[in-house]
Amino acid sequence: MNGDDLFSLAEEDTGRRYEPLAVRMRPETLDEVCGQKALIGSGSFLRAMIEHDTIPSLLLYGPSGVGKTTIAHVIAAMTRSRFIPVNAVSAGTAELRRIIAEARDAIRLYQKRTILFIDEIHRFNKGQQDVLLPFVEDGTVILIGATTENPYFEVNRPLLSRLRVMQLEPLSDEDVVAVLKRALADTRKGLGQLQILASDDILNLIASYADCDARIGLNLLEQICMVVPPGGMITADVIEKVAGQRIHTYDKKGDAHYDTISAFIKSMRGSDPDAAIHYLAKMIESGEQPSFIARRIVICAAEDIGLADPQALVVANAAAQAVQLVGWPESRIILSEAVLYIACAPKSNSAYLAIDRAQQDVRRGGCGNVPPHLRDSHYSGAAKLGHGTTYAYPHDYPEGWVEQQYLPDPLVHATYFTPTAHGREKELTDAWKRRRNRT
Repeated sequence: MNGDDLFSLAEEDTGRRYEPLAVRMRPETLDEVCGQKALIGSGSFLRAMIEHDTIPSLLLYGPSGVGKTTIAHVIAAMTRSRFIPVNAVSAGTAELRRIIAEARDAIRLYQKRTILFIDEIHRFNKGQQDVLLPFVEDGTVILIGATTENPYFEVNRPLLSRLRVMQLEPLSDEDVVAVLKRALADTRKGLGQLQILASDDILNLIASYADCDARIGLNLLEQICMVVPPGGMITADVIEKVAGQRIHTYDKKGDAHYDTISAFIKSMRGSDPDAAIHYLAKMIESGEQPSFIARRIVICAAEDIGLADPQALVVANAAAQAVQLVGWPESRIILSEAVLYIACAPKSNSAYLAIDRAQQDVRRGGCGNVPPHLRDSHYSGAAKLGHGTTYAYPHDYPEGWVEQQYLPDPLVHATYFTPTAHGREKELTDAWKRRRNRT
């Protein structure tokens, strides 16, 4: 080995030493990737494509720290194709055109394909995505995009139709713990030379701070090991001092935001108070605005409880007003009370379905005119037009009800309100039927 080789090796070793632990510990084979067994496990489509070097254009979609970039780098290590990584934050149209031109030359001169990996592809605007479209379609480049955002919202549909979307699932605490153990034991890339010890309970605690993000877990572990002496033991006190407040995977403009509020509403609708309170707590801890949460509770009270317990809307509306008056942190108690009431109340969506059916008829048209006896009669000449002359005033009759036509002629037999037998709604509709002699 000559002097230049020795210098290159030393330079490489020095560069690796100053890389973050999360970069140094990046898996080099599919078997080293923790989690994502359904995606890259034995017999999976993607694993077969990687092993046979026949990668189609892909879009890797999932939260941060679950392995999107890692899988791309494993593809780079295993493929015989040229691998060109770019980041959508810094790459421009001119750079894309240059890469595409080089990819075309590589096919023509060397019969070699180019895999173009674009991290955070959702940050590309429509024009930049359109630049890629014809070259992905004709195979000039094999595109692998990575995104934390829902691709069906953030990627142009023409480009999306030419990509195979592969969704990565959040890592479990067990997956993150496995990554941490490997980093503590690895003497070449990890922290093994420090011989720092950590019990399973301690590693689980670090994983809980990481919130399913392996990158956060490794960064936290690296920081912890900076304050623990070689051969020492990681303790809960050290973790708390280094970690501070837990990091929650919750972007108020991203999928986590919409997924959490969706689960929150569905838990209230499904009468699960524990789940509803969990998602409420998650939104509070992640900095969600109390007014946003309160609006969803009000909507749920009307849409999912309705006449089964009309008091639910009163409670929800009172909570919405109270949080504006009180603010954090006490608003959490007000919201908790409203959420528990909504979750425990009987459910009915008859009000929601009734207005939905009625609007559908109105949108279709052909509903006819207001019957003459219901038309406004408070102006001179109304009687000559026959407006209101035969109207029967309900309060002049027993039970405050008289049978007469209210719907326009084309809709005279239409039924929009179908009551349920849930909670207060049954009492209301039974009394309604009795007044009309419909028992």
